[in-house]
Amino acid sequence: MTDEMQEFDPFEGMSDDELDAMADDAAQAEDARPAGEPGFRSGFVALVGRPNAGKSTLMNACMGTKVAITSPVAQTTRRRMLGVVRREGVQIVFVDTPGLHKPQDSLGSELNKSALAEFKDVDVLCFLVDVSKPIGRGDAWVAERVAKASAKRILVLTKADLASSEMVNEQLEAARALCDFDDEIVVSAARGFNVEGFISLVSSYLPDGPQWFPDGVSTDASDEMIVAEFVREALLLRTREEVPHSIGVLCDSMERRRGTLVIHATIYVEREGQKGIIIGKRGEMIKHVGIDARRNLEAIFGCKVFLELDVRVKSHWREDVREIRRLGYAADE
Repeated sequence: MTDEMQEFDPFEGMSDDELDAMADDAAQAEDARPAGEPGFRSGFVALVGRPNAGKSTLMNACMGTKVAITSPVAQTTRRRMLGVVRREGVQIVFVDTPGLHKPQDSLGSELNKSALAEFKDVDVLCFLVDVSKPIGRGDAWVAERVAKASAKRILVLTKADLASSEMVNEQLEAARALCDFDDEIVVSAARGFNVEGFISLVSSYLPDGPQWFPDGVSTDASDEMIVAEFVREALLLRTREEVPHSIGVLCDSMERRRGTLVIHATIYVEREGQKGIIIGKRGEMIKHVGIDARRNLEAIFGCKVFLELDVRVKSHWREDVREIRRLGYAADE
């Protein structure tokens, strides 16, 4: 057991009874889904784990396009997002979840609730572990919840490109001790290593089922949600220190005008000093954020985008569940 495992405290903001109950529901839930088509397999696959384990990067790699934002900042993912992957005779609905962590505020507690809720009603739980970092008590805490789920359990060691073969073997042994897994795989989503192997492995555990999403639909995210997320990603990649965790983004409006998508979004921070950092000297920072986000949005929507950004201060919004809900970061009721 590492020092990190010994020093990790119980999660704040949520009682163990509350968290355990969410995981226990998975084992007791009745399957009320429609009957499947003979010979066609489909199902829901949740990607779970600690922050920065590589969940969003792996889902993007499986889809072959970017639908979930990524950054080196912990807790980048704040919303549950579905990504649909199709192969011959198979439809996989990946569920990207917020990283499970020790929350410091109401926002963190809501993110944990959102992630744990996905343990229910999925066919496969993929427990992602960063192979380049020592396994700690946080991983053990997640594994305890994974072990209680009724879904098939797959151990996924990520970021294999950052580790030696010796490190990979050591992490495999340590991770195997956390939980009884039905299968395991080592991947590097950034390098494309074993991504197709991962898709094939997951597919083998799916039951016969219907096509949950029609052809041409790759995600359940609304256009407004996509805008807000990619503006936030641009901010995460441009800012440092405490600013990223204080940022919330809301897409206020979208309108097509003569082939151009005109978008207005508001960036929320908690202090005037953070607002100044985001705007930057002579507005340079917000200008670059807008350029970065616009490029991604033009690639996603396939048209020219005009993006207007405002920055507002909303003190302590991360402690206000109403504001968390308004920004779309709250767990579903």
